Amino acid sequence: MNSFLHKINNFFLRVPLSEKVLFTKHLSMMTKSSMSTVESLQLIKRQVKSRGFRTILDNVTREVENGQSLSAAFNQFRHVFGELFVSIIALGEASGTLSDNLEYLSSELKKSKQLRSKVRSAFVYPIIIMVFTVGVVVGLVFFVLPRLTSIFTGLNVELPITTRILLVTSSFIQNYYLFIALGVILFIIAWSLLIKLPRVRYAVHRIILFLPIVGNISRNYNMAAMTRTLGLLLKSSMKIVEAVQTTSGVLTNAVYEKALLETVEEVKKGEPMYKYLEEHGSIFPPTVSHMIEVGEKTGNLDSNLLYLADFYENEVDETVKNLSSILEPALLVLMGGIVGFVAISIITPIYSISQGVK
Repeated sequence: MNSFLHKINNFFLRVPLSEKVLFTKHLSMMTKSSMSTVESLQLIKRQVKSRGFRTILDNVTREVENGQSLSAAFNQFRHVFGELFVSIIALGEASGTLSDNLEYLSSELKKSKQLRSKVRSAFVYPIIIMVFTVGVVVGLVFFVLPRLTSIFTGLNVELPITTRILLVTSSFIQNYYLFIALGVILFIIAWSLLIKLPRVRYAVHRIILFLPIVGNISRNYNMAAMTRTLGLLLKSSMKIVEAVQTTSGVLTNAVYEKALLETVEEVKKGEPMYKYLEEHGSIFPPTVSHMIEVGEKTGNLDSNLLYLADFYENEVDETVKNLSSILEPALLVLMGGIVGFVAISIITPIYSISQGVK
């Protein structure tokens, strides 16, 4: 029973990406200075802010003291750190280059954090606008319109179509808001369950890739993640088949995950990697297949992949900037349109009544 509860607790542990970056950087420096792994872990643990990370480091330190390798100790927390993290440490231990591998890993995690932050920041302003718009609508529906409804209905005059639409919508929301809220909650639950089904997840991720603007961001983001991870693994002396397979487990898009697993089978048959990517040009840009072809023929595949990673990260950055410049005015127009519609619907009948009184 205790073992089961321990596994449950471990499953829910989470570590911020920023702390992973600092951990790998500090451990690399301490390993390079010939400090033992146990001493390094104990020293780093004192500086860690996250309670979950301290719990993990306690377990890892205990396992290493009992004779386990560092990668094996972290393997039980693979769901927290990911395939790349564990694989890079294992390769470093096997080749005697743990310090260098940790330094590479720290650098790549930092770049991954920056890339993720750029994508997220692009959606912060639109979300704020949407929340503000919803707040305005809710305030009007529940506090302003109920008072005006009684006034308009008591005047026995024909109301403009916009006013009638507004009053009917307001009345519907007021009478059935519990059912609407329940429907939204059930939809979110159903969606979260459906998206876990492999076929549904694959179909949704494929649709996302071909959406305007968002699809471009998704493709470039996945290309950056794929090439950086694969390049780092190859630079750490992992064999191409294992590197591609590990990279497929790192990617969050099911379309690219499936494509890389199929690439593994082709590479196992002796086929060059670029051929499969070339045949699937709808999801792999020609630049990627061409640079990988050059890399495979010249023996500089890892360098070419890391170059591609930098290139696609810059592409994501530019696209995100353009997205912000497009979304911000569009959302402001949307919010202005909603508020304007409500204002016209309220003012028009009042103006008509005042004209009639004159």
